[in-house]
Amino acid sequence: MSQVEVEVEVDGTGPTGGASFSAAARAVVEALLAPVDADLARRYPGDSGTRQPVHTVYVPADAFGADTVLDWGRQALEAFDTHAGSPAELARALGVADDELLADVHARVRAKLQHEPIEDLRIDFEDGYGPRPDTEEDAAAVRAAELVAAAVAEGSAPPYIGIRVKCMEAPVRARGIRTLELFLATLLANGGLPDGLVLTLPKVTYAEQVTALVRLLEDFERRAGLAAGRIGFEIQIETTQAILGPDGRATVALMIEAAEGRATGLHYGTFDYSASCGVSAAHQGMDHPVADHAKAVMQAAAAGTGVRLSDGSTNVIPTGSTEQVHAAWKLHHDLVRRSLARAYYQGWDMHPAHLPTRYVAVYSFYREGLAAAAARLAAYVAKAGGDVMDEPATARALSGYLLRGLDCGAVDPAEVTALTGLDRAQLDALAGR
Repeated sequence: MSQVEVEVEVDGTGPTGGASFSAAARAVVEALLAPVDADLARRYPGDSGTRQPVHTVYVPADAFGADTVLDWGRQALEAFDTHAGSPAELARALGVADDELLADVHARVRAKLQHEPIEDLRIDFEDGYGPRPDTEEDAAAVRAAELVAAAVAEGSAPPYIGIRVKCMEAPVRARGIRTLELFLATLLANGGLPDGLVLTLPKVTYAEQVTALVRLLEDFERRAGLAAGRIGFEIQIETTQAILGPDGRATVALMIEAAEGRATGLHYGTFDYSASCGVSAAHQGMDHPVADHAKAVMQAAAAGTGVRLSDGSTNVIPTGSTEQVHAAWKLHHDLVRRSLARAYYQGWDMHPAHLPTRYVAVYSFYREGLAAAAARLAAYVAKAGGDVMDEPATARALSGYLLRGLDCGAVDPAEVTALTGLDRAQLDALAGR
């Protein structure tokens, strides 16, 4: 079959005066697609470019104190030194190779536990706190805000910190709103809202519950003289209604829309969601098929919106004998690695002894792929080709991978620049940030 080449000049006249697209037709196209262009820009702005924490630590409000972060770091380091004091012992615990990479990871994780054991802390007024007398929860909300403000002022707060309030369901709605109001007002009175403030709305079943929180935050911002949209929040996906509506629609996408640009993350709730699907307690987990389905729907709904994803947690705690700790660590490590491979770069940690394997899994993930990712990105920038012909979308993924490794401390700026020839600003640009 012969090929026919068609040339059209920019003014709409063909090279021989033949048929072409008219200026009027092009104007129709622009008018038709202008609303689409605007809608795409509004709904799918892309990643914000800020650091995403590798985990969220949940601490009940009554257990949260000025020394919580230091105490978690101390306990995590003690567990690490006791049960994985050397790279060889860590390798035995996790069933991985005792090699140069693991030795490097071991040293980096130990340093991480010393200087930044928690990247994101959520003070829990929901399941971890439970129902309390109103006066008690009022006092706890004020106390939590005062402690957060003090930690931010002295530079000891994690990069991200905030609270999880009770949900918007009728029995606890007023209580959750009151706690949120006291917490935000007390922060304002003690230095203002911190940059790393994070709020979490749990057990969302209907998009209207998200809209309700938006209206409350709008009102608070207006009355407090804050910029519109200053306060964002995470949505916890813990119910089947948050994934699939009665009409068959993927309702999580409706919840993102209902947040009106304030949604910062979708967090999967392992045990509540599994229970809502009828999964027996012995089989509830991050790797159950119902979890994989829910998280795949979340992932597709959030793609391109700038809303980030977080996996759930394991309830197997690394305590007891070294044998018991090693078994719990291997489970946790393997689950975290599984999540990372599925592009869930954040998860929940429920106990200080989870921190070592969180960072071992995360650091190994980024260091194992560092050389290959850097080489592919350098080849892409140099247009050098190679074994893989990468496209701009892959270059975005490669640079995003390196940036995540840099943000958590798994890799160093100097080594990334040495391998790629790119600095942080150039990586941000390639990642579309």
